[in-house]
Amino acid sequence: MTIAHDDTRIESPQHVVGTMTMAAALNRALADAIAEDPEVVVFGEDVGALGGVFRITDGLAERFGEDRCFDTPLAESGIVGTAVGMAMNGMRPVVEMQFDAFALPAFEQVVSHVAKLGNRTRGAVRMPMVIRIPFGGGIGGVEHHCDSSEAYYAHTPGLTVVAPSTPQDAYSLLRAAIASPDPVVFLEPKKLYWSKGKVDTSITAEIGQARIARDGTDVTVLAYAAMVPVALEAAEIAASEGRSLQVIDVRSLSPFDDATVTAAVRSTGRAVVVAEAPGYVSVAGEIQARVFERCFEYLLAPVRRVTGFDTPFAPPKLEHWYLPDADRILDAIDSLHWDDDAEVSAP
Repeated sequence: MTIAHDDTRIESPQHVVGTMTMAAALNRALADAIAEDPEVVVFGEDVGALGGVFRITDGLAERFGEDRCFDTPLAESGIVGTAVGMAMNGMRPVVEMQFDAFALPAFEQVVSHVAKLGNRTRGAVRMPMVIRIPFGGGIGGVEHHCDSSEAYYAHTPGLTVVAPSTPQDAYSLLRAAIASPDPVVFLEPKKLYWSKGKVDTSITAEIGQARIARDGTDVTVLAYAAMVPVALEAAEIAASEGRSLQVIDVRSLSPFDDATVTAAVRSTGRAVVVAEAPGYVSVAGEIQARVFERCFEYLLAPVRRVTGFDTPFAPPKLEHWYLPDADRILDAIDSLHWDDDAEVSAP
């Protein structure tokens, strides 16, 4: 299965500023990391000559050689296990799981070894490795090709988990993930691979920081990955109806930026959390709980959630009913208590 896009990779080693797709931004981040650090290696299923199902590794094997970007057998547990051995010996492996649910055969390796070796050895053995996982819906993929499994990883101590929503963050956060001395699960929203935006390769990002995607005064909408553009669409519609929505791109699921989220929700007094994964025992539920704990005295209404349904991921023809959209976000906002005389103030 091959899903292609029409952008081209950038070969120049200098800093660049330009418009590119998220796929191209990820490709650039991998290329720059390989060029700058001889310990960085990229491998996975079909990432070499083919350039990956989504073409994220396009041209890397040709440019840097098959010892820096290479194909593996169809054995996810073996891929991650090999990366563990490399990381233990000073290399910085970046592995691709190809599709979200394909990563599940490697889950034991991730939880038992990747996440725990640093703690088990009291920091004597670090795991500077990145596990790239294309995740989420929006491409009409069949079962095992579309899933939102972020809660598994965010729940596991020892793992850093990030999910970009823009080409700029895709580049900057992937560079930060590769440079990290500890393991990072890098969730790439498949739906946004072809989204375009400005990228400045000189901009760095710090993992663990949320981003204010849009200022607003009435409601704070908290989202990540593919749901950020949906939240921004809802904000545009709300603005035409006289309501001001603030949109926060969480970006880092673990560690979580409580400071930015808390300040944002306290400023508006209302919050809606948006995620495409099922709502039960979810990252969205954790964010909702953290907001309640830290902002209770400031809240003018209960914190609402808009999520996928508590079912297996919908088949392609029903996917548009499963994924949260702007209408569902606006319905959640309409359900909040609205009182023209209410004001947000310190307790």
